[in-house]
Amino acid sequence: MSRSVLYTSSPLLASKTPVWRSKFIVAMIALGFLGLGARAAYVQVFGNAFFQRQGEVRFARTLEMPANRGKILDRNGLILASSVPAASIWAIPEDVEQDQPEVKAKMKQLAKLLEMPLSELNAKLADEDKTFVWIKRQLDWDVGQQIAALGIKGIYQRKEYRRQYPEGEAAAHVVGFTNVEDHGQEGMELAFNKELAGKAGSRRVIKDRLGRVVEGVGETVPPVDGRDMQLSIDSKVQFFAYQKLRDQVALHKAKAGSVVVLDAHTGELLALANYPSYVPDKRQNLTGEQLRNRALTDVFEPGSTMKPFTIGLALESGRVRPETPVDTNPGRITITGSTISDTHNYGLLTVEGVIQKSSNVGTTKIAMQMPAREMWETFSAAGFGQKPQITFPGVVTGKLRPYKTWRPVEQATMSYGYGLSASLFQMARSYTVFANGGKVIPATMFKTDEPAIGVPVFSERTADQVRKMLQMAAGPGGTGQKAQTLGYSVGGKSGTARKQVGKNYASGKYRAWFTGMAPIDKPRIIVAVMIDEPSNGVFYGGAVAAPVFSEVVQQTLRMMGVQPDMAVKPQIVANPVEESL
Repeated sequence: MSRSVLYTSSPLLASKTPVWRSKFIVAMIALGFLGLGARAAYVQVFGNAFFQRQGEVRFARTLEMPANRGKILDRNGLILASSVPAASIWAIPEDVEQDQPEVKAKMKQLAKLLEMPLSELNAKLADEDKTFVWIKRQLDWDVGQQIAALGIKGIYQRKEYRRQYPEGEAAAHVVGFTNVEDHGQEGMELAFNKELAGKAGSRRVIKDRLGRVVEGVGETVPPVDGRDMQLSIDSKVQFFAYQKLRDQVALHKAKAGSVVVLDAHTGELLALANYPSYVPDKRQNLTGEQLRNRALTDVFEPGSTMKPFTIGLALESGRVRPETPVDTNPGRITITGSTISDTHNYGLLTVEGVIQKSSNVGTTKIAMQMPAREMWETFSAAGFGQKPQITFPGVVTGKLRPYKTWRPVEQATMSYGYGLSASLFQMARSYTVFANGGKVIPATMFKTDEPAIGVPVFSERTADQVRKMLQMAAGPGGTGQKAQTLGYSVGGKSGTARKQVGKNYASGKYRAWFTGMAPIDKPRIIVAVMIDEPSNGVFYGGAVAAPVFSEVVQQTLRMMGVQPDMAVKPQIVANPVEESL
């Protein structure tokens, strides 16, 4: 028989429990429910906004919807720069299960697709930030799809856009490039970054801890694509000019070179090329020498290419006429103790002959008849010492000191291109004076069908007279005979300037120039060429820069459909006359 227990007789249960204890327990339970209710009220009502924000911080994300960057086109609608889809690979390192044998095999495939050593990939995944790390940006879209197909946990990708530049190094200094964030860094990409970039859109989403989108919340703001931009550049002229410049720099073992081609009627820039150059979308080994847009950012003493402006002023003021004799004997002249010389004693020349033979002495004698103020006003009106009015990074002003500071010898040297400085672009624009009836016209990098409105510098009669002299300078007996081309009459002026190093001129270092126009009676284009430090035994502008001018003129006029104005026969003379420096 089981023993029966009498609970009522248990001394423990028989003892009286204090009333306050039960009341205390009930009070504590009530207080707990009251606290929970207060907390719920705080979370749900009074502090709701705070906790909503905290939740969003942890799970809600604003995803940027990148805008498609606008295209850059040449004057004929050919693409100079455009955007294509690209895949950027990123990872959550703590989620990548590298210890799994299957994952290890896939990681080797991933490294191969990324074209990086496996050790480098592992190093990126070992980064201190375990929640996000970029693996590689802007891969080909097809490669991104292959990576996605591997299905590696913790490896993700983002769709971006990458710029492509079909013209490569030929148009690099005009178009420029963007960085990995698609922001313009050089050239037109930088100058008009805001217009090209457009405006990114956005959408609000909720993500889980693996970065996957669970749902969209709020309104989606669609992106606004960037604006396409049509330049005045002709990609065919650009490529040809770059090719000929590159070949000439190599032939003469020069340090660098530049060429500028302008439409003489509209001021449109048809080509601007520099060598050395670079490939805009492959910049791993880019150097400063390659990056420099020398035609716009570098200034030089223009040498004899300034002489037409000095002679033009003398003709305009009536002090001389084209047939006025100028005695250059004995081939040198002394101004306040400094001697100015020609390469030869040309004896008695006409004013036309001074330009044709490029006589420093003849130019100096004519210049010293005129007040310094008149020379300064003419040079300034032609654009020297003035910043070109084009929207482009790095455009320089050049140097033209106030006439009140000129000493007599400085007035003399400025008359033939020493003591002032200009860029190649400024030189090309300044010669529009002689191609447009004495008016200098503004240059533009955008396509336009409207003729440019010029600012008068000389009369039409003076411009015609100087243009005839330029034709003589590029013809038989002139210093620029190698500028002659097949089928088209040309005119221009060569220049050779010693390079200044510090406060002195370097021995054996020169810049060779040639600036001119064609056809000579009704100019359609202006071409300026500069070769920096030719070192193959020849350094005169008429021998080094003029041949590039000749080939670029001929090809450009043909592309423009300009009819030849001369019988198609060789015009190049074998033995050019040396020019004065």
